[in-house]
Amino acid sequence: MFFNTVLVVLTDLAARFLGSVIFRKHFHLVLSVLVMFGPALSFWVSQHSVFAKKTHFLYRIFLRSGWGWTCIFAGSFVFLLSFSIRRSISLSIRHLSRLGAAGGLWVGFCKLLDLLENTTGSCYERLLNSPEVANGQPLLVLQEGASKSECLRAGMLWRGYEVSEDVFLLCLCCLLLAEEIAVFGPYLKLGGFSGGPLRILFLFCVLLLWLWIFLLLCLLAYFPQFPTQLLGGALGCLSWRGLYQSWYRLGPSWYCPGRPGQGLLNTKTNGAASEDKLNHDHCN
Repeated sequence: MFFNTVLVVLTDLAARFLGSVIFRKHFHLVLSVLVMFGPALSFWVSQHSVFAKKTHFLYRIFLRSGWGWTCIFAGSFVFLLSFSIRRSISLSIRHLSRLGAAGGLWVGFCKLLDLLENTTGSCYERLLNSPEVANGQPLLVLQEGASKSECLRAGMLWRGYEVSEDVFLLCLCCLLLAEEIAVFGPYLKLGGFSGGPLRILFLFCVLLLWLWIFLLLCLLAYFPQFPTQLLGGALGCLSWRGLYQSWYRLGPSWYCPGRPGQGLLNTKTNGAASEDKLNHDHCN
């Protein structure tokens, strides 16, 4: 009983905050400020911290499979919420297709970024035993014909135009999670039924969102690469705007899954007026 009370209080508070108009309007701006000025934190953090090593378990377990974690928790929440309301597999699949579209966009951009790096970059070999150095660094010898993957596998250096895929992924996952779980606040406000499993999934999504924000700050502070990270953050925000602020607002159809929460409340609460209120709140 005590656990259930704590769960209800925590999820109600989180849902009220994430579902507020202020959060939905300004979260992407806050994220943009973090990406722009986050590298300045490198002047205050210690490079001897455990987070200054890419071998830290948070990087190995979560960052390298960030899209998978996002799909598991956000997808489970979206499916359980939609199916518990309408009991319609087709409607649940339609809402899940938003994650599929975002995943396809992420994979496509990653392929393009890899192509850009391989096209514009070059592979260099260190001459560690050479007596000649430039600015205290070993001389580099250009290696023709090697791709980025072959170059790195051989222990050599790759220099080219890069866009941080980690920052791109974290920004996209943060914005996607915020959009998908923000509907829970208006849903509770309209009197929607919410059992323990749905609340627990929502709480896991909230914790994952904060984890992504924390890892983003760690990358910016401990591994600052201003131009590439700024481009990665810009690409993540651009992807979110193209999906959630443009395409998904066209409304449900054969070519568009619609916005989060759209089409879910017209049978469980106060009819079409309730759904219109939710959609109006979500657009603000």
